Amino acid sequence: MPKDPWLPSGFNLPDKNKTKRLLFEGDDWQIYSLMNGDSVMIAEEELGDRWLAAKFFSETVLKSFAFGSHRYWAFTSKASHFLLPLTACKSPNNKTEAISFSHAMKGSRKLEQDANLGDAVYAEQVSLLLPVWSLSAKVEDEIVMGRWLTGGVPVSTRSFRRLACIMEWMGQKNLCQVIETAGLIVPEDRQALCTDAIQTDLGSDSGKKIFTLTGRPALEAFFLEHVIDIVEHAENYKALGIDFPSAIAFHGPPGCGKTFAVERLVDYLGWPIFSVDSSSIGSPYIHETGKKIAEVFDKAMDNAPALIVIDEMESFLSDRASGASAGLHHVEEVAEFLRRIPEAIGNHVLIIGMTNCIDMIDPAILRRGRFDHVIEVGLASESEIQSLVEKLLGDLPCDDDIKVQSLAKALSGRPLSDVTFVIRESARLAAKAGKKIISNVYLLSAMDLLPTNDDKASGKIGFL
Repeated sequence: MPKDPWLPSGFNLPDKNKTKRLLFEGDDWQIYSLMNGDSVMIAEEELGDRWLAAKFFSETVLKSFAFGSHRYWAFTSKASHFLLPLTACKSPNNKTEAISFSHAMKGSRKLEQDANLGDAVYAEQVSLLLPVWSLSAKVEDEIVMGRWLTGGVPVSTRSFRRLACIMEWMGQKNLCQVIETAGLIVPEDRQALCTDAIQTDLGSDSGKKIFTLTGRPALEAFFLEHVIDIVEHAENYKALGIDFPSAIAFHGPPGCGKTFAVERLVDYLGWPIFSVDSSSIGSPYIHETGKKIAEVFDKAMDNAPALIVIDEMESFLSDRASGASAGLHHVEEVAEFLRRIPEAIGNHVLIIGMTNCIDMIDPAILRRGRFDHVIEVGLASESEIQSLVEKLLGDLPCDDDIKVQSLAKALSGRPLSDVTFVIRESARLAAKAGKKIISNVYLLSAMDLLPTNDDKASGKIGFL
C-alpha cells in the first residue's frame, strides 16, 4: 500500500532545494522530484548510517536533517542522472548508459559482497547501486543486470542467446562488453561468437566467420565486396581514402528477399541495429517525426559501428516536388535525412534503405554521396529458389524421394517468403499427422495453401 510522503511539497532541504512530489518509495527510503528538476533520495537514519559505515557515501555527500521527531539522510542527484529503484524497470537508451550501470554494479560489489541488489536504488551520479537491505528474496546479479538491460524481463546474463535476441539493437560484441564490465562472466559458448564480432570490427582474418546468402548469390557477392571486405580490411581501404562502406538502397517487389538479406548481414556483423519505419518514427505532430529521426541517428552514432535500416523509404523520403507529400513538415523530414546520412557514415554507421517504390524517392536522396549503391532486387530465379529449398530442407528430417527440382519449378515466380512458408507449413502438417519426417505429400499440401497468382495475399509471410 502506498505510503504518505514523509516531506511536504516545498520542504527546504539542507542544500536549499525544495521538494516537489514523491516519485518512488521503499520501507525506509523515498525519492522526490525537486522544484529545480533534480531529484533527491531521503533515507531513514538507520539506512543512511549503514551506507556511511559501508562507505557508499561520505557525510559531505549525504546530508543529515531533521523533520518533526525524525532524522533523515538526503542525497541529491542531478536531473541528467538516473536515481530510481531497479524495480522501476528503466532500460538504457544506448551503450553508454548500459556501461554506466555496469560500473555501478561493480563498484557496489567492491563495497558490499553479499547484499541483495535486486531491490537496490541506482544512483548514477555516484556510480553505485545502493542496497536497502530489505527482507525481499535475494536476486542473482546476473538477473539484476538482465532485468535492467531489458526493461523488466527477468532474464539472466547466463542465458546469453535469449538476452542477445531481446537486446538486438546493442549488438553481441557490445553486450559482452557490458556484462564483463559489471564483473560478470560471459558464458563460454558465447565468447567465441563475441570474439568473431570483435575480429570483424578490427579486420582480423583469424577465426573469421563465413557470410552466405542462400538463394541470392548476387546479393551475397555485393555484400562481400562492398561492405564486408571494407570492414574486414579497413586499413587497406583507409590508406586509399575509403574509411567506411557507403549507404545502400535496395528496391524491388515485396517478397524478393530484401529484408532477409539485411537480416543475414546484421547477424554476420554483430553490430547494433536501429530501425527507421513508420510504426516507430511516424507522428501526426509537426516536427515530431524529424525529432525522432534525429534521435535514431544520434543513438546509432553513440553505439557505432552500427546499422540504420530505413524500411519503406517512400514513407519518409518521397519526392518533395511530386506533391504527394505536401507540407513543410515533409520537407523538414527529407532535409533531416539529407543532413544526417553523410554524418552517420562518417561516424561508422552503415545506412541501408529498402523500398518497393523507388520512383517515389526524392532524387536528392538517391544521388551519389548519400546512397552510392542503388540496387534492384528482383524475384528469385528458379535456380535460386532451388538452392534455398535445398538449404531449408537440409536442416530438417526429410524423405529421400523429395523432388526438390520439381518443387522449385512450381515455386518459380513467387516471393521467397512463399518458399519459406511452404517448407515451414509442410513441417507443421507432418508433425500434426504424427510423422517424424517431411514427405512430398506434405509439401504438396502446403503448396495448395498458397494463393493463386490471381489472388491477393492477405498478409506478409516468412522473413519479409
